[in-house]
Amino acid sequence: MRYTIIGRNIEVTPALKDTVQDKIGKLDKYFTPDTEVHATLSVEKDKQKIEVTIPVKGGIIRAEQSSSDMYVSIDLVEEIIERQIKKYKNKLIDRKQSASFFSQNFIEEETPQQEDEIRIVKTKRFGIKPMDPEEACIQMELLGHNFYVFLNSETDEVNVVYKRKGNTYGLIEPEF
Repeated sequence: MRYTIIGRNIEVTPALKDTVQDKIGKLDKYFTPDTEVHATLSVEKDKQKIEVTIPVKGGIIRAEQSSSDMYVSIDLVEEIIERQIKKYKNKLIDRKQSASFFSQNFIEEETPQQEDEIRIVKTKRFGIKPMDPEEACIQMELLGHNFYVFLNSETDEVNVVYKRKGNTYGLIEPEF
């Protein structure tokens, strides 16, 4: 795998770089050699955080973890990604476009039936009203939800606003 490792508020020392490559390198068996791995190491106050993103055709595999020690965070994020890969193996492989990013041994390996299979148990339908993102945030707050789907009156596209940590909001816009 090819690695891109960057640091925010932290110098990426050769030891940190080697640790990331060793830990994430354990995932080599799941991917083809030309798969890219983007790792961002950051420090905020007493939190040591790592974010790992592995782009695959049709989506991304992403995990982040923070703790008081960067090496512990690296260990934890590797476990999370491996769990995600195993859990969603069948769904990823069923989408033929994603299968080219995974190693042939991993694709052919027998997978035990997953008990925690994703099941959609409820479907809602609702009309989408044109409004600006600020109005959508107000509507979301009035409803007491964590996200709100709306038709952006400025762009005529369906957008989503969501509540973030620290009483801030995020806006998701589609990209075609």
